[in-house]
Amino acid sequence: MTGRDRWGAWWLAAWLWAVASLWGCGPYIENPVPLGAPGTRAPFMEEQYRIHAGDNLDISFFYNPDLNRQATVRPDGRISLPLIHEIKVAGLTPAQLTYLLTKRYEVHLQDPEINVVVNAFTGHKIYVGGEVGGGGIQEIAGPTTLLQAIMASGGFRETARIDEVVVVRRTHENRPLVMTVDLRKVMQGTDLSQDIMVRPYDIVLVPRSNIAAINLWVDQYIRQLIFGLPRDFASQYLFYQGLGGTGGN
Repeated sequence: MTGRDRWGAWWLAAWLWAVASLWGCGPYIENPVPLGAPGTRAPFMEEQYRIHAGDNLDISFFYNPDLNRQATVRPDGRISLPLIHEIKVAGLTPAQLTYLLTKRYEVHLQDPEINVVVNAFTGHKIYVGGEVGGGGIQEIAGPTTLLQAIMASGGFRETARIDEVVVVRRTHENRPLVMTVDLRKVMQGTDLSQDIMVRPYDIVLVPRSNIAAINLWVDQYIRQLIFGLPRDFASQYLFYQGLGGTGGN
């Protein structure tokens, strides 16, 4: 066996050891909430819109126009208004806020008539990251499926693990709900129910595939130890063995 063959055999053994070590790492998420559980298949739009931080509100007083205000909901979910000062509005529907303001202003005004209109909506955002072409904040203006949201973020990278896409959703109780979705079945057309609707503030994470993790491990712990060893050494070695191994040198 030549020196080149000995080096090749050693590196291939190391690569195969990495495969054996990392391939059995198990699922990316240990205990995901199964699809179909409460909160996982909620409709895209709620029956009534709930106010979010950043929304712009137009608050009108029919008999006291001097109190009319346009207010932007602060990050803490509050706005400031004359006479009643600060009030928390995030999470309320416009109808609920109208009722709350009416009660608060009854102390200062006789039979107040108040109307609340949401002029600008900022709550329809999701966050996409991981092995996608261009992650970040995505605006969703209408019903959007998980696969559509990922494609709008540049699609999957070659290193993506598409059979275990992670979705983190915030419930009405402000608790995280973590689920995994097999988009490979969607792309194969075998289970379209996996392509769930995304909701505002969903966090979508496309993890790295096992093969990509192996290549990263080889790159970080093996390839860099020897100057000049190609990044795709394992593939090149297998190719060399297949084509050149029979000819012999």
